[in-house]
Amino acid sequence: MRKILVMEDEDNIRAFVVLNLKRVGYDVVDVASGEAALEAFAQAGGDFDIAILDIMLPGIDGFEVCRRIREQSSSIGIIMLSAKSQEMDKVQGLMLGADDYITKPFSPSELLARVDAIYRRVSLSGGGKTADEIHSGPFILNLSSRTLTKSGNLIDLTQVEFQIMEFFMQNPNKALERSEILSNIWGENYMGDVKIVDVNIRRLRMKIEDEPSEPRYLTTVWGYGYKWNP
Repeated sequence: MRKILVMEDEDNIRAFVVLNLKRVGYDVVDVASGEAALEAFAQAGGDFDIAILDIMLPGIDGFEVCRRIREQSSSIGIIMLSAKSQEMDKVQGLMLGADDYITKPFSPSELLARVDAIYRRVSLSGGGKTADEIHSGPFILNLSSRTLTKSGNLIDLTQVEFQIMEFFMQNPNKALERSEILSNIWGENYMGDVKIVDVNIRRLRMKIEDEPSEPRYLTTVWGYGYKWNP
């Protein structure tokens, strides 16, 4: 079963999310608080494919739950729910390790499209690719174990970050437009903001660059997008 943790304190929204996920075959564990979400995650031994986390909660909020879950798992897909459309909410969630966000209110089709896209990405981490590697400068991207090393040192990546690195390393020295990156990683029918690309690039630079503020490998092509320099 494809297992999802849903954390939402508003009963009607939680019931709406759970109903639609179960309708298409997902196994759902739903909770109403951050404390309950962390307890459910621990009791399951982290055995969830996706976590859907509401941001605004009393007590432990969605940001903190996201941070703690991501510390324990780089492979789980995390989607943030927010009633706000403010840029900083989105940026903060993504910088803490979320893969995507949905702004309330949302339709069943939008919810399922986002969840299915994340699940396809997460399922790749279970195997099925040939044992292949991409070598680029001091980096080695292993497509079988889905790991990245720099000068022999393992870099902990989320599945979104891994896909971004794979896309760039397969296209060295090529300027890639933001919309092209968005389409390749999040899907052609992605309904979110293209700025999700910028936030993930910022997060990646913090992991792979010696000086994130002066990137050498993942550079900006101003007014266009980004380029990988091996």
